[in-house]
Amino acid sequence: MLTMEGGCWLCRQSLKLQHQGICSYCLKALPIMPVCCFRCALPCEQATLECGRCLKKPPAWHRLIAVTPYQAPLRKLIHHFKFSKRPQIAFSLARIFGLFWLTGYRNQQWQKPDLLISIPLHHHRLWWRGFDHMALIGENLSRWLNIPYLPNSLERSRDTLAQITLKREHRRNNLKGAFFLKVPVSGLHVAIIDDVITTGSTMNAAAQLLICAGAHTVDAWSLCRTL
Repeated sequence: MLTMEGGCWLCRQSLKLQHQGICSYCLKALPIMPVCCFRCALPCEQATLECGRCLKKPPAWHRLIAVTPYQAPLRKLIHHFKFSKRPQIAFSLARIFGLFWLTGYRNQQWQKPDLLISIPLHHHRLWWRGFDHMALIGENLSRWLNIPYLPNSLERSRDTLAQITLKREHRRNNLKGAFFLKVPVSGLHVAIIDDVITTGSTMNAAAQLLICAGAHTVDAWSLCRTL
C-alpha cells in the first residue's frame, strides 16, 4: 500500500486525475454509517432524534458529522498519514470529507459554519511528526467549502498522553485544561475537525471550551467514528 505514485491510495489503480489520490470506485465503496443519533453518531433507531445516551448525558457539541466507521480501508490510510509521515495524503482525506459534507449540505441536512478549526497537536508531537496533520486537512476544506479556517485557534497547554493508550474512565481527566482558545468565537457557529472520534473525550473538551467562550453552535467533524 501507498507505494504507487499517481495511483489510488487504496486500490493502487492508476488515476486519470492523479492529484485526487483516491479513485471514484473506492470512494463509492467506503463503508457507510448505520442509522445514528445526529448528536453523537452512535447507532440508534431514529436519526432525527437524540438517543438515550445524549438525553442522559449530552456531549458539549451539537452535531457530529462522520463519513465512515473507523475500519478498513480508511483506518489504515489514516494510520499511514499520521505515523508514516505522509502529509500528501491530507488532500485525499480532505476530499473524502468535503464531498460527503457537500452532499449533506445540498440535501439541507446541516448548515455551513462561520468558522472551521482543528484539534491541535502539542508542539512536542508536532516536532516529532513534522507536520500538523489536521491543519493540512483544515486548510484544504476551508478552500473548497469557502469556510474561514484559523490555524492555531486552539492550542494545547500541555502534552497529554495519547488517548488510545488510556481506559475510557481516564481519558476525560487526561484532557482537563489541555486546550486554550486564541480567537473570539462569541455568537459563532463553529466546526471542529479531527481525524477519528472514539470516546469523544478530546472533541468534547475542545467543544466545551468553545461553548464557554460564547460559541452559539459547535459541530464536531470527523472522517471516522468508532462504533
